[in-house]
Amino acid sequence: MRAIVVTEFGGPEVLRPAETEDPSPGPGEIAIDVAASGVNYRDVYERTGAYPKDLPFIPGGEVAGRVSAVGEGVSDVRVGDVVATSAVNGGYAERAVVAADYAVPAGDAGPEKAAAVILQGLTAHYLTHSTYAIKPGDTALVHAAAGGVGLLLTQLVKLRGGRVIGTVSTADKEKLARDAGADEVVRYDNFAEEVRRLTGGVQVVYDGVGKTTFDDSMSVLRPRGMLALYGAASGPVPPVDPQRLNAAGSLFLTRPTLVHYIADREELLWRSRDLFDWIASGDLTVHIGGRYPLDDARRAHEDLEARRTTGKLLLIP
Repeated sequence: MRAIVVTEFGGPEVLRPAETEDPSPGPGEIAIDVAASGVNYRDVYERTGAYPKDLPFIPGGEVAGRVSAVGEGVSDVRVGDVVATSAVNGGYAERAVVAADYAVPAGDAGPEKAAAVILQGLTAHYLTHSTYAIKPGDTALVHAAAGGVGLLLTQLVKLRGGRVIGTVSTADKEKLARDAGADEVVRYDNFAEEVRRLTGGVQVVYDGVGKTTFDDSMSVLRPRGMLALYGAASGPVPPVDPQRLNAAGSLFLTRPTLVHYIADREELLWRSRDLFDWIASGDLTVHIGGRYPLDDARRAHEDLEARRTTGKLLLIP
């Protein structure tokens, strides 16, 4: 099969197409003929070595496609089913294997929308429903509001009755964020000043940017507000003195990650069913900002890291 193989850590140039052996499912596993693979910042962290990974490896953790084979002991997934997963190893390929318990039915979403939403949508779901459960009247600051997670976060905050202030870098991205439901949209360079002008402080900041936004994110929280730091697109945040949380108003700081919010299959099915039901009903719109042939994975990473993209990027084998 065709796949992208990383043999050394580094920049996008280490994403090299290659021919590899087809994987076969073991006990409790399924094989998926990949229709679409999601491109995420997690893939960047693994490519650079920021997230430890044994070399060589095929990147990509998010795929959707048709089941082509099932391993011993798998009973609730059948060959021919269309499924999606955010827990595969080796998604930048024509075929991938994953534990059956981590795959969910794609419903009526179709494989491209399913691949586009399964990781980032689950992330937006747990952030707005569990990490800080939005209540009617809450105000959330959503960083990178025109990005893949940001557009979904904005819509889910609005579905729960909240108000959204989004940060973006360009006028085109501002339009996307407003179209997704953002009540206010500001630029990064003065976002703290603007948020304080618009509010007396926000209940929650959803921050996937990290280093460059962290201090100002903390400064716009109202007493007992929460900073949910779910990513580090601009780099890791330096160590934080817990006393800062006290001085700023008994704040909460959390660094959540998806795996701990879908460790139980029933929780995974709850979150994924919600997402696909909202897509089917029109309550949730998935914006696919770019489709790239599998061999163009390098270009997809270059565009993502240069912030030339909006919404979700997909690789199409």
